[in-house]
Amino acid sequence: MFGLADLLHRIPDEFKPMASLGVGAVILVGLVLFHGAGLHRVLVWRKRWERRLTLGRPHLAAAGMLFAWAVFLMLTLHILEIIIWAVILNHLDLIHLVQDSIYFCANAYTTLGYGTVALDEKWRNISPIIAISGLFTFAWTTSSLVDLVRAHSRLIEQLEDERVQELELRAALRKDEWDARTREKESERAERAQTREKVTGTSFMERRKVRKEEKQAVEKLRVAEKAELEALRRKECEDEEKLGPGMPPPDSEIKK
Repeated sequence: MFGLADLLHRIPDEFKPMASLGVGAVILVGLVLFHGAGLHRVLVWRKRWERRLTLGRPHLAAAGMLFAWAVFLMLTLHILEIIIWAVILNHLDLIHLVQDSIYFCANAYTTLGYGTVALDEKWRNISPIIAISGLFTFAWTTSSLVDLVRAHSRLIEQLEDERVQELELRAALRKDEWDARTREKESERAERAQTREKVTGTSFMERRKVRKEEKQAVEKLRVAEKAELEALRRKECEDEEKLGPGMPPPDSEIKK
């Protein structure tokens, strides 16, 4: 870059304004290609994570963070491009201090047009080229941002639908758990009633034997209830993990 700076300074003064346009145009094309590649990577990365969020349980907070991070990456892309402009101008010895170069390029890139730093009048044609690069990249980012907002809205709508399905699955689980516990309690009551009938008019030893059998039967009922509840919860978790675009509607909606 230092050799190029020496070469630029050897250009006759009357040709430097045209040379500044050529140098600016080359840098502009390179930065637009860089911006396109970076924007493509951001959008592809976001799409991959969107597909992950649509599978399994709905994560609305994660969807919001995904949108915010994508916007931040777009902003970072523009900041990098301002720094690239600043570094190039500094290495071409057109602006001596890096901080002044960054300040100048930020003002030109955003078309703010305010600042105390200026290029030499023979190279000032680079300023509008920097502004044009900002217009190009900001327009490209705005177009992508519109698509990003639209995709985010679709994602939130889909996750809300999945959230409704998740709540219905959990409500169905609570009902099934209640039914399982109710059946177990009824079975226990029936077992105790049967035991009372058996021990009527029997001896102490026979009553003790029947009570022991009753206790074992009740224990088996409770173990069976526990296993049934675990199976219901496991099935509900598996159904939640299957939530997504291909998830069939809950049974309640099918019956409607």
